Amino acid sequence: MSLLQSLYNAALQHIDSLSQPQQLLAVVSAGIAVALIVVSTFVRTIIPLRWLAVGSNAGFILYGLLHPSLLMLALHLTLLPINLVRVAQMTRLTRRVASAVAANEDWGLWLRPYMRTRKLKAGEVLFRKGDTADQLYLLAEGQMELAEIGLLMAPGRMFGEIAFFAPDRRRTRTARCVTDCTVLSIDEGTFKELYYQNPDFGFEVVRLVAGRLSGDVQRLEAQLAQQRAAAAPPDAR
Repeated sequence: MSLLQSLYNAALQHIDSLSQPQQLLAVVSAGIAVALIVVSTFVRTIIPLRWLAVGSNAGFILYGLLHPSLLMLALHLTLLPINLVRVAQMTRLTRRVASAVAANEDWGLWLRPYMRTRKLKAGEVLFRKGDTADQLYLLAEGQMELAEIGLLMAPGRMFGEIAFFAPDRRRTRTARCVTDCTVLSIDEGTFKELYYQNPDFGFEVVRLVAGRLSGDVQRLEAQLAQQRAAAAPPDAR
């Protein structure tokens, strides 16, 4: 009975404390924070989920200050800046992607913060025809050659994206360094992580890849037309 009596007395004290505005505000803020956590379980995209986490952090911080609860206060004071930074990063990424699409910029510019750096010597092969395409590349420094077609790539060129998204994931060319090169790369795992964090990123990337493929097709059609015109008999021109 003593235990039940103690629980009963504690409950009465808690109810009495709610008559104080400070304690009532603390309980309400904690309740809102819990509600935001429950709502977050139904959210499928990361940015809204992070904003809900920010809201719940703020609610628990207020509760920790007013109740007070130092452990809860310390925990959510730690989590709040992390969630705010992640929201800012993902929002900034979305804006960069949208700006790149609108300005028709090379998408390697805004992927750079998520890429790894690799240095290669002149004559070294980055990948060979038939290799598995598990990386997307950006040439930062030096000169790279696609050996089969003799195409020289200058710094700033994104390459390897066609095989990266192709169904068989196989390289169709061999990339060889003409000079010492610095290459940036992003792997499939990081790319997927960016996509799952923000589906708008994936959608815009698909648009950019489709645009590049369309441009390649148009150039190929123009070359074929020129070859046919050159091969046609004089009287057929």
